[in-house]
Amino acid sequence: MIRYQIARGGWKVVQVALADVTVNGKENIPQEGPFLVTVNHMSAADTPLLFVSFPTEEWRFFAGEKWRDHWLWGPMMGSLGAIYIKRGEIDRRAIQEALTALDEGAVFGLAPEGKRSKVGEMQEAKTGAAYLASRSKAPILPVGLANTDVLFANVRRLKRTKVEVIIGEPYYLPDLGRRARSTDLEAYTHLIMVHIAALLPERYHGVYRDSPALKALLAGKDPWPDCQEIEIESKDRGGR
Repeated sequence: MIRYQIARGGWKVVQVALADVTVNGKENIPQEGPFLVTVNHMSAADTPLLFVSFPTEEWRFFAGEKWRDHWLWGPMMGSLGAIYIKRGEIDRRAIQEALTALDEGAVFGLAPEGKRSKVGEMQEAKTGAAYLASRSKAPILPVGLANTDVLFANVRRLKRTKVEVIIGEPYYLPDLGRRARSTDLEAYTHLIMVHIAALLPERYHGVYRDSPALKALLAGKDPWPDCQEIEIESKDRGGR
């Protein structure tokens, strides 16, 4: 635990120097794991920002295989719980390690989009988060990050950034009564992403801007029926 405290202390100093950070929704954080933290991803600062915004606890998270041998970030990320994953392919070893961590009660953070958005808004997500949640049955804690997309541009202009961390209420994926299939994972993924989008200003909604599921969630309705339409459309495409 001491390594987390040291890392948090260092990142906190950097955070205070560069940004004014507001964290809303800390009361929504479960008392203990396992749970999945799903977040939109727009900056290299996103992961450190999560570390300092949450209570001190051990995390696990995915990191690209390319960082494993980096002289600084490799040892640091490895000591803080990184599971190195091969991008662009199904890395069964990394996925199984993540499921084992969740089974042991870990807090697991990941960005469903898989990589940083370069356009300042949400991009189409991959199904990895949905797979982990459906197999582990762990609750999902959605987190929205606002203004991290302009953080480093502001640093270059010697301007502080007002960053927001918005923590939503935890939820579970709907129970299908059977093992989730690939098309189910697409519907689950859409559900995960609209839960994140609902926490953010509209300018960040990106490819989910016109989602009926997002509109339902923002209106206080169940978004799952609209997410299931995604599954139906996916099955129709597969049948052609």
